[in-house]
Amino acid sequence: MGSHEALPAGDYRAVPEDFVVEECLGFSPEGSGEHLWLWVEKRALTTHELARMLAQVCGVRERDIGYAGMKDRQAVTRQWLSVHLPGREAPEDIQAALDARLASDDARSVRLLDQARHPRKLKRGVHRGNHFLLRLSGDVVDDPMLESRWQRLIEGGVPNYFGPQRFGPDGRNLARARALLARGWRKRDDRQGMLLSAARSYLFNQLLAARIVDNSWATPLPGELVMLEGTASQFLVDDVDDELRERAARLDVHPSGVLWGSGRLASQDQAAERERAMIASEPELAAGLEAAEVRMGRRPLRLRLDAPRLARDGHELRLAFGLPRGAFATAVLRELMTHPTL
Repeated sequence: MGSHEALPAGDYRAVPEDFVVEECLGFSPEGSGEHLWLWVEKRALTTHELARMLAQVCGVRERDIGYAGMKDRQAVTRQWLSVHLPGREAPEDIQAALDARLASDDARSVRLLDQARHPRKLKRGVHRGNHFLLRLSGDVVDDPMLESRWQRLIEGGVPNYFGPQRFGPDGRNLARARALLARGWRKRDDRQGMLLSAARSYLFNQLLAARIVDNSWATPLPGELVMLEGTASQFLVDDVDDELRERAARLDVHPSGVLWGSGRLASQDQAAERERAMIASEPELAAGLEAAEVRMGRRPLRLRLDAPRLARDGHELRLAFGLPRGAFATAVLRELMTHPTL
């Protein structure tokens, strides 16, 4: 797990239809209120680009558009967005207005699938997760060991790496984050917090990689802050007993890693020693995050796949699975194949 030297090459984004993502909100809009919620399918568009278009179509500011999560450009994605329209009716034909803005672009498209009113703006991170339907191509399709690797992920979980998209093309966001944190983070230089996120994500990935090397990523250590599957609940482990090992083996609980920032380290003993060693290897990044006063957080080191399926049809291979919010499909794919962006 985590070593990819011998994995076959593959692709998962030859066309946007190879990467289909559907947001799982976990609740429905109430049917009345100041905000118009739109269930939208987009192709070859970022969520930011779609939000900007909706603001223009609906005659509102871009900050009046809400969404739960950022969805990929090179994909077909379905998600909710909200538009603040207090005391106003929705524009008569949003679909036609969106079509007009994309009329000269064969690659990009937007389809309005549903709409409803709700009292509140859609906020970042309120969705439960995402469901993925991926079509793979390349040598990986004919690899006789693919099914066994897939089964290991189902039974043992997936290392919860932040995906390469968090670090930008060729990892440039991390280089920019290092430069910005070295001179002192200012919001005007990083309005969306993208560079802070890149720095924290890199440190987390380094910690996870180290724990995979010593095979401690799936079983709690003494002093571990353990996270319950499917919830944000967490508890501190003093001693790792047989019951806890059994719960970890059935993917009911997961070890966690620190998302560095200001505040007190929640882990103790062996788990804290691993995290302090990781920070000691990147003192400038750690100090920069502390000075920026981003709050320390936690993230599970492992993911459980929801409703996983692998299907073959001739030379076509499809994977389907659900992940909690904040998790990356590329974390799954990096365990199955090699690709230039993984």
